[in-house]
Amino acid sequence: MEKTLRIAGIGMLFLIGGSMVFGQITRTVLQQTDLSIPGREVVTAKAEFPAGGTTGLHTHPGDEISYVAQGTVELVIDGNSKTYKAGEAFHVDAGKVHEAKASGGPAVVIANYVIEKGKPATTPVK
Repeated sequence: MEKTLRIAGIGMLFLIGGSMVFGQITRTVLQQTDLSIPGREVVTAKAEFPAGGTTGLHTHPGDEISYVAQGTVELVIDGNSKTYKAGEAFHVDAGKVHEAKASGGPAVVIANYVIEKGKPATTPVK
């Protein structure tokens, strides 16, 4: 069953059965399943950004591998910025402080989080 949650505030985190809401985006969990690697699972989610929407600074307890399906996203990792357009992919190492922002209009990102089972997929950074 697909779960979609929405929030307008920045820096807020809400987890229910792997569904995540963070920053100014809507995340829909498409899949959450165990991996063949003991103690790991993958969460696949669609993140929909309104124009100018941001995730806020956060980390993950495992790697994030994402694909920009629509629009343009600016990814800031440890203060370094890079822009990705529709059709491009990016990787964020586990534990890296980062933030994604829609630039130039709305954006959609398909994200895969390869994380430790039982840990929250996303943790805000204050």
